[in-house]
Amino acid sequence: MRIDSHQHFWKYHPVKDAWITDDMKVLQRDFLPADLLPLLQQNNVDGCVAVQADQSEMETNFLLQLAQENDFIKGVVGWVDLRAANLEERLQHFAQYKKIKGFRHIVQAEPADDFLLSTDFCSGIALLSKYNFTYDILVFPRQLKHVAAFVQRFPEQPFVIDHLAKPDFKKADFAEWEKAMRAAAAYPNVWCKVSGMVTEADWSNWTNDNFTYCLDVVVDAFGINRLMFGSDWPVCLVAASYQETCNIIHRYFMQFSIAEQEKLWGKNAVDFYHL
Repeated sequence: MRIDSHQHFWKYHPVKDAWITDDMKVLQRDFLPADLLPLLQQNNVDGCVAVQADQSEMETNFLLQLAQENDFIKGVVGWVDLRAANLEERLQHFAQYKKIKGFRHIVQAEPADDFLLSTDFCSGIALLSKYNFTYDILVFPRQLKHVAAFVQRFPEQPFVIDHLAKPDFKKADFAEWEKAMRAAAAYPNVWCKVSGMVTEADWSNWTNDNFTYCLDVVVDAFGINRLMFGSDWPVCLVAASYQETCNIIHRYFMQFSIAEQEKLWGKNAVDFYHL
């Protein structure tokens, strides 16, 4: 089974989705399952994991509703307030839904680089494994240096780093990113999504070669068993079509064995998210 481990849906609203600025005009509309399904079919992808883009339980419920109506949405990564006093009650509530697999917080938008290490946030993370929930780590490279210290606290918790932690492909200065990425990868409960690369490159002038160095690093650091493909559709559309995002991955990983490619394209996502 081929799985897109990372994509989004939304009904566009200019206030709720204020992060979609005018230079991303292509994203200023609704993106729903009917828009995605033909793209999955054209690219031989059997299913997907829908990931939150808004920090509200309304968003989690919206994605769950879509997943219940569309069988190809195999799992949901939602949002819950991990710092809330009633968190356990909320996790118990969401645990009744088979398709909710884990949660994510938009840490990249937090002003403190070491937000992941804050006491109330860590208290929330500590409850996730009790309910078999995963956690998606969304950080910029400046925050990545704290990820190893963060994951070290939770050896039983499955983590996945989204979008290779967003290295800046325009500057191609990867030394600090690589050091922090290798430190995080040293923990066997940490995985990585091969996703979201084109949006960190020059939107109109990227080439496949822009991504080779960082792909080499994550393959070496995580190994093929802890990497999974994600399109980051529709966000990828600012720089590339769905097909083009697939082609970048296909071109790089075609040198790997069929069994290894099957892991990257689907098996690892099935294993990580229990799809």
